[in-house]
Amino acid sequence: MADGGFELLRDGKPFFINGAGGTQNLARLAEYGGNSIRTWGIEQLDQKIDGKPLLDRAQELGLAVTAGIWVQHERHGFDYSNQAKVTKQRDVVRAAVRKYKGHPALLMWGLGNEMEGPTSDGTKTAVWKELDELARIIKEEDPNHPVMTVIASAAPTKVKAVMANYPSIDVLGVNAYGGAAGVGKGLKQLGWNKPFVLTEFGPLGHWEVPETSWGAPIEPTSRDKAASYYATETNVVKDGAGLCLGTYVFLWGQKQEVTSTWYGMFLKSGEKLPAVDAIVYAWSGKWPENRCPKILKIETPLREAVVGGGKSMEASAQAVDPEGDALKYEWAVFGESTDRKEGGDSEAAPPAVEGCIVSQSGGDVTLRTPAKAGAYRLFLTVRDGKGNASADNIPFLVK
Repeated sequence: MADGGFELLRDGKPFFINGAGGTQNLARLAEYGGNSIRTWGIEQLDQKIDGKPLLDRAQELGLAVTAGIWVQHERHGFDYSNQAKVTKQRDVVRAAVRKYKGHPALLMWGLGNEMEGPTSDGTKTAVWKELDELARIIKEEDPNHPVMTVIASAAPTKVKAVMANYPSIDVLGVNAYGGAAGVGKGLKQLGWNKPFVLTEFGPLGHWEVPETSWGAPIEPTSRDKAASYYATETNVVKDGAGLCLGTYVFLWGQKQEVTSTWYGMFLKSGEKLPAVDAIVYAWSGKWPENRCPKILKIETPLREAVVGGGKSMEASAQAVDPEGDALKYEWAVFGESTDRKEGGDSEAAPPAVEGCIVSQSGGDVTLRTPAKAGAYRLFLTVRDGKGNASADNIPFLVK
């Protein structure tokens, strides 16, 4: 604790986390001023990144690692009253700590992620009491690195349950989206008096946004996402002063979750999106050397519309580039995801619908709606040819 607040020390020096969740694009994270990554499972530490184990590559790049140790979820079938399963999990945790505790890239242990259940009230004490036991095991094996546990949102019931049943915790990690900017203030109001890290944050979650009349969540625009990342980073650090040890943006990479662009800060093809520019500015007060194009508007009668199949429709988009780079517009129609999961579990990406794009000129496109009834999204991706892009989408329904 320094000056009435907490401070994380690394090699004896103050270390404030400007971090990212994920193992992709690590060289760019270091280039843009990031200093740490967070993983979710211990197996990720041996993942080959640029031909080297993750921890070794992170060390080369000057990135400290919060090493996630996956703790089993009851929603996945784990039974915390089954002593054999509980003992096996303790052995796994102990072995992981013994294997990696001496690596110089290690910053702290991330013991579990939303194991209380992302939609639960977190009041089941068995989970917290077992986490306390696991934390004691980690400290017995490795007294040199803090133990952090990550929960889904700073809901009062969860925080109070941790306070009552989990005394061995050093740092509380909180995953939050719509309410992320208020996590620091909220924890203080609840009487939390240990350090915390905002371990996941980004745009509004798909459970927090308006829906179409047929129940499709409406994805925030790339510009709105960028604004959300910036506001959260600056507010949680300011309001959490004295307790906040830093943040991890989500996701420093790409993944399919509801859509292919909702949470990823990069496209699958590798271009960075405006959220990256925003977080770099929040960290450093400076923009990256070449910034992403901005999609200013998309005009189309398809927006949240119910239409017939095989109908000819128009769409028009306007985008600008901060450096004046020439922009390439790419339109595509995808089916709405039918492989929806909970808590970020892996999802299969829907395929593009062939034959929908009839013609296009710049930001103007003529398309034909799919013949098959169902929910779809019209995607627009704008690239500058310099490794930067923006991507937005519009849901529509064919009946």
